[in-house]
Amino acid sequence: MMTQSLQNGFTLDNHYLQDLKGPVPLPTQYAPSLGVHRGSCPVEPHKDQEIQRHRSTQATPLLGSCRGQTPAPMDVQMCQSIQPCHADHQGDLSAGQLLKWMDTIACLAAERHAGMACVTLSMDDIQFEETGRVGQVITIKSKVNRAFTTSMEVGIRVSVQDVREHVERLVCVAYSTFVGKPAGPQKVLLRLVEDLCSAEEQLQHSLASERRRLRLYNEQTFSTLLQDYHTLANGNYSSPGVCSRRDPLSAVSTEFTRVESIELVLPPHANHHGNTFGGQIMAWMENAATVAASRLCGCFPSLRSVDMFRFRGPSSVGDRLVFKAVVNNTFNNSIEVGVRVEAYNCEEWTANKPRHINSAFLIYQLANTPGDVPAFPQVTYTTQDGERRYLSAIVRKRIRMARKHILSCKEEAPLSVPWDKSNQVYLGYNNVAALTVLAGKQDWEASSISDRVAVYVHEEVELLCVQVQMEVMTSALHAFTLLADLTLRPLWDKHYLSCEEVERADEEETVYHIKCPPINGGKSRDFVFLLSKRQPCNDDDPYVVALRSVTVTTVPPVEGFLRSEAKCAGFLIHSLGLNSCKVCYYNQVTSGVLPYVAGNLAGWSKSMEETASACTTFLERDLITTLF
Repeated sequence: MMTQSLQNGFTLDNHYLQDLKGPVPLPTQYAPSLGVHRGSCPVEPHKDQEIQRHRSTQATPLLGSCRGQTPAPMDVQMCQSIQPCHADHQGDLSAGQLLKWMDTIACLAAERHAGMACVTLSMDDIQFEETGRVGQVITIKSKVNRAFTTSMEVGIRVSVQDVREHVERLVCVAYSTFVGKPAGPQKVLLRLVEDLCSAEEQLQHSLASERRRLRLYNEQTFSTLLQDYHTLANGNYSSPGVCSRRDPLSAVSTEFTRVESIELVLPPHANHHGNTFGGQIMAWMENAATVAASRLCGCFPSLRSVDMFRFRGPSSVGDRLVFKAVVNNTFNNSIEVGVRVEAYNCEEWTANKPRHINSAFLIYQLANTPGDVPAFPQVTYTTQDGERRYLSAIVRKRIRMARKHILSCKEEAPLSVPWDKSNQVYLGYNNVAALTVLAGKQDWEASSISDRVAVYVHEEVELLCVQVQMEVMTSALHAFTLLADLTLRPLWDKHYLSCEEVERADEEETVYHIKCPPINGGKSRDFVFLLSKRQPCNDDDPYVVALRSVTVTTVPPVEGFLRSEAKCAGFLIHSLGLNSCKVCYYNQVTSGVLPYVAGNLAGWSKSMEETASACTTFLERDLITTLF
């Protein structure tokens, strides 16, 4: 591996805070499989003089940093034929071996851009979509997406090809953060990535800033969410359809899964500077985590994702590396294993004074057979540290979910259906049925719960849904009457600028045009909704207010607004008594809706709770007027 461990006191946090607040020779064994591709666009001088002046006052460029030079951009590519020595006992490519290759190629791309040796600070969340097998060809491409003051993001794309089928499939996409390795105490200032030739390069350059923002906010968000989940754990909240993963009578203690393994760093494990390869450390971590996961489920699960490798300190030849792995929590179809790496030199080994150099959280799944849904054993904790790890795993799952949906940027097929009175009956039925199915989903996970407002999330492979429950001191009929008139929603929902009635088909179906304000610097959006309302047939049935996007010829796109769509949303109002009811709001999140809930998902906003509180206050007022 080409990655060098951190030296000269560099840590992950220090370099991130700096951003906010000589090339390595190519080993001969890699030469046949590495290719370098130059970009074809001409290089233009950097035009942002303000950034240049700011950077010039922070530090002096180091010799060899190539600051001010603008060589053509380069993609670095590795092709490897998967041999038996690269695979596990089942013939699948070892995840540890793949991590080694990914770290190698990313470091080469970083060093090509920086013009000097680089070190890995972290590798972001990785989601493995495919698994390579013996005889197939793995292709790994990497490129610097964006350079900040002292750190840079390197994008990595891994694909696998069966030479007999001539079909290439995506294995994973990952992002690593690197910094230049200084020869002295001075900081290394990196040149900017300027020659963005394609739309994809421009997109990744822009998204790199957002990904960096999420990394920097991660610790603050984690602490905030952890406090919320401590409250949930201590409050013993429960709700029908909401999953609970801890049953002390049948659960397995996480202590049963503990694994400790030691490795001695030898010259083959290090680069020519004597530093341990970062990819080698990742591979050892993956091995320890796999053993811990296997102990719990009694078989060999597959690594499906990694929650950010963080390099916190250096390691070199002669160090003893101790890998400590334990299952933190299990979910519906996955296991999270935490791994901690401690390093000792000879003196530290005798004195038992470890250095914490790396941490990561690995997520495993069982390979499904057709029609088979694997059920992992539930786990529980028996120590205070076990409780911390148990709840922390829930928080990390929440953050991973937010990142996945916020950063996916997948194009959606049109969701709206044409509105016409001739198909009114079918559209109304579909509208109500979709909301009923959404409300009937199981395994809702609590996000936040207060005395009268609770927020839940439900995630499937490509599906994200939110549910907000409100306890309202008014009759169900009163709440239904107010919520079924969408023109009143701007009175309590800050995300509604205006709402106009477009067409009323009958007493149960109405089409509305809604305008919404910009969020987080984005564009203003508008929606065209079909609202279908139904009163209960039986006493136990809820009142229904269902919404979905439709296309109406009389409401063309509006200048200054981005026409967006919602697939399924609405309210179910359950009567609890003469003057009390439970209002449940549901939304199947789409790309058009995501900006308005992203802050809640990521943990840096409470807008959904605030909107729900405003709705509760509105419903409890005496607003029955001649409008109804």
